[in-house]
Amino acid sequence: MQTSTVDLWETIATEAERESALWADAFRPREQRELLPVFSPLGEDRYALGLETIYEGYLVHYGTPRLFEPADDDTALLLGDYLYAHGLVRIAEVGSVEAVADLAELISLCAQLRADSAPGDGVTWAASAALLGAGELDEARLALRDRGETGPLTELAEANAGPALEQALAAHEQRLR
Repeated sequence: MQTSTVDLWETIATEAERESALWADAFRPREQRELLPVFSPLGEDRYALGLETIYEGYLVHYGTPRLFEPADDDTALLLGDYLYAHGLVRIAEVGSVEAVADLAELISLCAQLRADSAPGDGVTWAASAALLGAGELDEARLALRDRGETGPLTELAEANAGPALEQALAAHEQRLR
């Protein structure tokens, strides 16, 4: 099932609004929303909604979100966690256990990188989006987690993400704080 970009954002917004008045209050004004997918164009269409939901949660925690503008740090923490969980549910509905495990590893590894102020989250997102559920990320993630080596994930992203890779990485860098 292919989700249009408009449907993707409308689904994230509608479901968040239904879930909690707190999330509804955290929306950016409509005219300030930046409805541009970042990493979902690198992977399978069936994963787009889940990937962008999880990525929005990541941006709520560590960058400038596209849909939301939480009023305070506590709301941001809860909203980001809600988006992570909701995105994982979406991936489970259309994917496989392996895809959910890949995204759980992505979230964990990127949290570690942010805590350590270490580079590599962009290529980790890109490689994960491109190879979601394929079982090809373990060694490259281990190289980054244990030795700080971004090369293996960069190679996987370059070999599998297609021509949109450079644009995705640039958009990601602009959204981080």
